[in-house]
Amino acid sequence: MNLPKRVEIIESGPRDGIQNENTFIPTEKKLQLIHALGKTGIRRMEATSFVSPKHVPQMADADRVYRNIDQQPDVQYLVLIPNKKGFERARDAGAKNLALVAGASETFNKKNVRMSVEESLHQLSLVVEEAKSENMFVRFSIATAFHCPYEGLVAEEKTLNIVKRLGTLEVDEIVLCDTIGRANPNQVYQLFSKTLDLGTKGKVTAHFHDTYGFSKANSFAALQAGITSFDTAIGGLGGCPFAPGAAGNDSTEDFVFMLNEMGIETGIDFDRLMDCVSQVKEMTERRLTGHLQQVRGGNMEQRV
Repeated sequence: MNLPKRVEIIESGPRDGIQNENTFIPTEKKLQLIHALGKTGIRRMEATSFVSPKHVPQMADADRVYRNIDQQPDVQYLVLIPNKKGFERARDAGAKNLALVAGASETFNKKNVRMSVEESLHQLSLVVEEAKSENMFVRFSIATAFHCPYEGLVAEEKTLNIVKRLGTLEVDEIVLCDTIGRANPNQVYQLFSKTLDLGTKGKVTAHFHDTYGFSKANSFAALQAGITSFDTAIGGLGGCPFAPGAAGNDSTEDFVFMLNEMGIETGIDFDRLMDCVSQVKEMTERRLTGHLQQVRGGNMEQRV
């Protein structure tokens, strides 16, 4: 098998994980989670998103969250921005690590950011230029890279054309997102292999949701294709307000456990990670989907 010695985990729980929660989570509790995650060995996380409070009420306190993070020097705190306005808000808050997003599907992108794909790419390309002129880190997520909740299967060419376009910009990282969790391992292997074959300068990262229970199989397929960087969410939290039916992200603790069982290093303290799961249980009203939080305390062998 083609397996790496080490995999990087980007924790998306504080952003993608809780953005779809119906009950507003107080700023203080969000900060407690961010600080706890920063002590697990996770070195990169999405801390919040500067999106419209009208459309994503859970992120209405993005400015207060970001300004009050006790930032560790060895942890990268990313903020998601969908447009120029979001960029300006993030910059005003002092953010230096940006996560931009556009969909490969026209319908999804219009519902998500009220723009066509081309309009998004044009506006965000200007944001990239401005951000890089200020020495900011820029990752670019391609939502609905595999399937769209409105249009169905997304042609590979649509996603690859966006990757090629991003390759002409100084983007530090490109993320292919299975936004509704509909991709299968064969599709994942093929698209990531073709993406890597393009030889883009930025790192390529995988982002999976577990709607159909395929997230681990898809993650393994991405590993086989050569991907060593993955977005996950503590407790399996997640979902998108503009992607009906999308389940949570791949569970951080489950993925870390699987990698460690396979002899792949992550640098993450598993016990501290599970403490974060307990913290998330108290913050949210939903039933967490991670498997290990259900069996820990039973007969699970502690080998991580």
